[in-house]
Amino acid sequence: MGGAPVTLPPAGPLSVVYEDERLIAVDKPCRQPVIPPRPVGGASDALPLVRQVQEHTGAKAYVVHRLDRETSGLVVFAKDAKAHRSLSGLFESRAVRKLYMALVQGDLRGTGEIDRPIREFGSGRMAVDASGKPSKTLYRVRESLEKVSLAELEPHTGRRHQLRVHLYSIGHPVMGDDLYGKERPVGGVGRLMLHALSLSFEGPSGKLKLSAPLPPGFTAIVAGFRRSPAPHPEKS
Repeated sequence: MGGAPVTLPPAGPLSVVYEDERLIAVDKPCRQPVIPPRPVGGASDALPLVRQVQEHTGAKAYVVHRLDRETSGLVVFAKDAKAHRSLSGLFESRAVRKLYMALVQGDLRGTGEIDRPIREFGSGRMAVDASGKPSKTLYRVRESLEKVSLAELEPHTGRRHQLRVHLYSIGHPVMGDDLYGKERPVGGVGRLMLHALSLSFEGPSGKLKLSAPLPPGFTAIVAGFRRSPAPHPEKS
């Protein structure tokens, strides 16, 4: 059955972090999907990032890796098939150093390693499970605030929802998470407090270290916790 074409709401301006003839890296806002989501009721409610990148370049963009829709930060796209094979291989072989920043619930201290297997269940949710795939995350606490902690995360594997699941498994879910936490969203915060901060790799364009600053909505929520222990309601 046919129907009227779906008109997507306009996205904000594309934030290009780096671009050359082989690849483009952009700073994805919270709540924008990387690829077209499954339509709900025959329509989608957000312009996919890949389509916005293609409008910017005027050519096909090749998806190399993804972020959860609710996560903000760096995403890299290849501009040709050869660069796509090269970059995809780097991500699959764990030759890309990825750093994230997260605001987590509770008093997380120091540095640590979470080495727990993760399995996908029929509902689409992920969880730590002995029958799951090996998964490892390193963390470094950057700032301790009342009832929350700001931590830098370095995943050494790339499982779906890995950082969110690992932090939840040790009793420190990501603030604003509406999937993994006893209360949802965790802490009553209006956005997922997880941001892809930097990517470092040697690929088709040589050695690159890319970074995307914490967005204003993220820093405003952190500032709210510095002023008061009460959750900050901002959603941007």
